[in-house]
Formats: sequence, C-alpha cells, structure tokens
Amino acid sequence: MTASDLRPGPDGQPRCPWGLSAPEYVAYHDEEWGRPLRGVRQMFERVSLEAFQSGLSWLVILRKRESFRAAFANFEPSEVAEFDDADVARLLADPGIVRNRAKIDATLRNARAVLAMDTPLDELLWSFAPDPDSRPRPRTLAEVPAVTPESKAMAKELKRRGFSFVGPTTCYALMQATGLVNDHLAGCAAAIADGERSAQ
Repeated sequence: MTASDLRPGPDGQPRCPWGLSAPEYVAYHDEEWGRPLRGVRQMFERVSLEAFQSGLSWLVILRKRESFRAAFANFEPSEVAEFDDADVARLLADPGIVRNRAKIDATLRNARAVLAMDTPLDELLWSFAPDPDSRPRPRTLAEVPAVTPESKAMAKELKRRGFSFVGPTTCYALMQATGLVNDHLAGCAAAIADGERSAQ
C-alpha cells in the first residue's frame, strides 16, 4: 500500500479510508477516534464496548451504543457493579445490545475491578501511552499495528487486576480510540483539524 490509502471525505479532504464506509464511521472518525479521552466512566464505557466488539464489526457497536448506555446505566461503574442475576437476565433479553453472556458477565466483573482499583482507571490506562515521538505517524494502513508492547503490558496489568476480555489487540484498539496513540494516517484531515495530536 502507498500514501494513496487516504481517501476524500464528504468535504473532499483526505481521510483514513475505514472512516468513510458508513455515515456512523464518518462522524466517529472525525469527532472521536484518536482524540484524548479522560474520565473513569468514559474509559469504562470504552473498555466495555471494545470488549463487546471482540469478533464483531465496530459498526455494530456504534449503531447499538445508545442502547448499550441505556442497558448499562450509562456505564457508571458503581451502578454496573451492583447488577445481579435479574439484570443479567434483562440484558440477555435486550435486542438493543450484543446478547453475549460471557461479555455481559465480563462487564459486570470489570466494573467491580474498577471499584477495587487504587488508582483511577483513566490514569492507569494513560500510564501506558507511549511517547508520541517514539514512532512516526503511519502513512499507510499496512503501517498501523494490531498489537504493541504497550498494549501487551496494558492487557497484562488489567488482567492482573481482575479484568477480562482485555487482550492485547482489544487494548490496542482502545488506545487508538481514546487517543493514547494517534493512528490517523499522516495527512488525514481529521487529525490536521485537531492539531496533529502526534508528530507525523
């Protein structure tokens, strides 16, 4: 692949090609993906949604995100941690979310792990952010990794703390989505408009 991996978006400006395949992706790519995110609740939501995405298209999750928020008390860890068997049954019957028992159980378990932490979840996750100058911005899709040493270390630490559905690939997707790394292709208009959060 070459730098021509960039494709013109709705405004004619170059974008990462994955962000143009559906209207939901255009908004997500331009307004959320790769932008630094903070907050325990916000990060718990992203950890949870990335876990539910495992094995599925992210577009499925985006289209169900509001239903997920309604079903999981807006991803407030203190509330999700209190969910019981009746809540699990409710979730398994909810067509608005991904009805996967293992992922639902993991979300409840992860909420309890968040509450047991001795440091805020967002601070822990950001501690794994690499130096933005440690690698050049990707110029092609082929240069975008699926796993990095930092995502492996994050996954190991989260699992040590009792989290599940947080493998190295899921953790790297989380890092990309929440701005711990900036994998917008060099020259992407969304990244340029946001001040090129990492050096090219």
